[in-house]
Amino acid sequence: MSVVKINVLTVPAEQREVLEQRFAARGGAVADSDGFEWFELLRPVEGTDTYLVYSRWRDEESFQAWRDGSAKAAHQGGGEGGERPKPAATGSELWSFEVAQQVGPKDA
Repeated sequence: MSVVKINVLTVPAEQREVLEQRFAARGGAVADSDGFEWFELLRPVEGTDTYLVYSRWRDEESFQAWRDGSAKAAHQGGGEGGERPKPAATGSELWSFEVAQQVGPKDA
């Protein structure tokens, strides 16, 4: 079954818009990756400054290949003048899961 990676990002209120704009700007970049299944950026509603970046992959190897390839290049890319932009998040942690069970929507 698939694997799920959740990147837990601590994002100060003044950086939320920056984070969301950065994800929107490269939103389709992951979609063409071999083994990619799903992506969601989850915005906190109340009581926390934590965003969750949810991605689902066919297997661990697919995620690792993406992380060590195009994701690494995107995170090392330069901003204006070739300088890397300041991170929007002040902290991050990666959670890993295997899908043990799943239920899809019923057909209408």
